[in-house]
Amino acid sequence: MNHSGKFDQDDIVRARNVLLASGRRTPREEVDAYRVLSQVSPTPYLPLLARALQRLSYDTSVGKWHPSSLALCEEAVAAARSIDPTETARADVLYQALDSCQRQLYMAGRRAEGLAMRAEMLAIGRAQAEATGNPEAQGLKDWAAGLSEEGRYAEAADAMTELVTAILPHGPRSGALAWSLLEWIAALHDAGRSGEALAAFETLVGMEAAEAANDNGPMACHLHSLIGYARMLDTHGRGEQAAHVRQDALALLTELTVTGERNSWSGYQASFWAVLLTMSGADSARPASDGPRPPSGAVATRWSPDTQQRYFDSRHALREEVDALAPRATEDPDRHLAELVRLHRVLTVRSAVYWEHRTHLFAERVGSLFDDGVGLARRLSQHDPVEGPRTLARTLIDRSTFHTAAGEIRPALDDFRQALSHLGEANQPEPANVRPGLVRTSSSRRAGSRRSTNSAGN
Repeated sequence: MNHSGKFDQDDIVRARNVLLASGRRTPREEVDAYRVLSQVSPTPYLPLLARALQRLSYDTSVGKWHPSSLALCEEAVAAARSIDPTETARADVLYQALDSCQRQLYMAGRRAEGLAMRAEMLAIGRAQAEATGNPEAQGLKDWAAGLSEEGRYAEAADAMTELVTAILPHGPRSGALAWSLLEWIAALHDAGRSGEALAAFETLVGMEAAEAANDNGPMACHLHSLIGYARMLDTHGRGEQAAHVRQDALALLTELTVTGERNSWSGYQASFWAVLLTMSGADSARPASDGPRPPSGAVATRWSPDTQQRYFDSRHALREEVDALAPRATEDPDRHLAELVRLHRVLTVRSAVYWEHRTHLFAERVGSLFDDGVGLARRLSQHDPVEGPRTLARTLIDRSTFHTAAGEIRPALDDFRQALSHLGEANQPEPANVRPGLVRTSSSRRAGSRRSTNSAGN
């Protein structure tokens, strides 16, 4: 480059030689070459520059971000914006550049700018969907998650309703639909639209029942969906219906104990469980900090980086609070034991999600927390015979789902049966006419395995 800021012929020759040379070139060499050539031939080289800048921002060989990753991603966005609007590749290149940049902005704490980029991504997705006739607009999930983190629950619920309405007619799509349904349920619930949230949960349960019956999905995911559905029914005062759903869950868990899963699955059942655990209400009165809350229906990898770090870092303060409260709960259980049980559950949930997100050996990391939680709940049950047994039942069900996620089915069944006993549901008749591999809930008996498009959109 000469003193006027222009690239001279020697720069251009060197850049072309770098790209034409045999052997492996570094990401930095690619970026430098594309920077030169995009000035003289923008049409072919601007897309290549944008993608090369994104590759340079993260070193895959060592798994670390470049010290200037945000600046590189912002440059990638600028390069993508400079592509001629008539170029067909522009939309995809710009979408990917925005996606990389919004993550960096969230990491830097510049949340408003990150959310604005997600809005721009959605605008691109809507334009592409309109042009192709595809009802599903790319970017809706990220937009909804960003809205949810900012507490804009009504807008998040509307975005997820739009997405599910578009994709539900296409069926489970090898399990992909289930993840969207989880986010939809959580968004509706957070927005205070409890009736719609419960109807959406019925859709999920019915679909998981059909998938398990047809050997297209894990029985464990069906089980987790049943237990999550029962929790939400209880939350909204539908205890009788929740009890029936728990009987469905008992029948399925009993079957799992005898037969095990009929197929081998990739292990995503634990992630499915972890998402439902975040939706269980443990954090409802305990935000991670003064900052945004994670979108409860999304896997941790979909949370914005700063929210994820804040949420998981809060475990350390929670551990200190639990340890400080424990002796006071022993001295004065009337005042402190129930709060200790509640705080310990929050710590358990956050720790379980943290370790499941990081290692398949998560059971070794958090098993003792679930055990300690049950021990505390037993103390509360003995001390408070009115509210204590329900708390103990809930804690036993938490541990039962943990055992299931860890592949420990017999202990899971033992805990679940104990929980039903404390709820006064142990002697209820189990559902009749259960075919092997399919437990039909009250919802699926009425509506079948899937709901119509209109039901999903309402």
